[in-house]
Amino acid sequence: MYEDIVCRAIRAAWQAGAEIMQVYDGPDAGFETQIKADGSPLTRADRAAHAAIAESLGTALPLLSEEGRDIPYAERRDWREFWLVDPLDGTKEFVKRNGEFTVNIAYVRDGLPEAGVVYAPARGLLYFGACGLGAWRSASFALPPEDAPFAAYAARADALPCVRKEPGAEFVVVASRSHMSAETEACIESLRRGHGAVRTVSVGSSLKLCLVAEGTADAYPRFGPTMEWDTAAGHAVVRAAGREVWQAGRELPLRYNKEDLLNPYFIAR
Repeated sequence: MYEDIVCRAIRAAWQAGAEIMQVYDGPDAGFETQIKADGSPLTRADRAAHAAIAESLGTALPLLSEEGRDIPYAERRDWREFWLVDPLDGTKEFVKRNGEFTVNIAYVRDGLPEAGVVYAPARGLLYFGACGLGAWRSASFALPPEDAPFAAYAARADALPCVRKEPGAEFVVVASRSHMSAETEACIESLRRGHGAVRTVSVGSSLKLCLVAEGTADAYPRFGPTMEWDTAAGHAVVRAAGREVWQAGRELPLRYNKEDLLNPYFIAR
C-alpha cells in the first residue's frame, strides 16, 4: 500500500540531493554557514534542499521539516499522516566535507514511521523501505523514469538485511561521529560486558540507523539529543528491515509528532 509513497519520496530525495551537490561541489562550497538557535549550523544547501522537497512532495499531506516553519502542536496534533523531513541531516559532516550527510524523508502514520528514504548524495547511496514492503539499499542508484512502478526501484537495489552474520561473530555497535556522550559510552561498555569483544564504528547522520537495517551493525545506542526529523526516515528503514528503534529502558518504539519534537534516548537493534 506504500509503493507510491516510497517512489514519491525517492524522487523528492533525489532532487534535494542534486541541490545539495550543486552547493557541495560549487566553487565557493556554499558554506554561508549560519548558526541556528540550538547551536547547529545551517547552510545554503539546507534551504535549497527543503525547497526542492516541498515542491516535489506537494501539498496533499502536511509537511514537517527541520528547515520549514515552526508548526504549533495545536495545528499538527490531529495529523494522522504527514511527511517528516530533514533536508540535510549531518550538516556538520557536510561542512567537514566527508560525505556522511543525508536527505531524510519519512511518511508517518498514527505516530509511527511507515515508510522512509535516506539518501547520501555524495556517496550515491540510497536506502528505502516501508512496512509490509521490505527495505532496500543501492550503492549506485540511478533514478528510473517518472512513471516507473515501484518494482523498477527495487530492482536497482539489494534487499535488506544484506549482511548475514554467523553465530559467534563480533558484535558491532555504531555510534555518532560528532555527538558521542558519556551515557552512550557507558551503554557501549555494558554491551561489551554482555557480548565480549565489541567493535565500534563511527559514522555521521542517519547512516547509523541504516547500518543497523542492513545488518552491518548490531546496535546503535543514542544517549544524546536528537529530533524527530533526525530519526524518522532511518527508523522507517529499520522497521521495514525487521528491526526496531526502542526508547532506552522501555520496550516501546520511538513515537512521532509529539508536542515536544525532541526524541528520548534510544537503542536501535
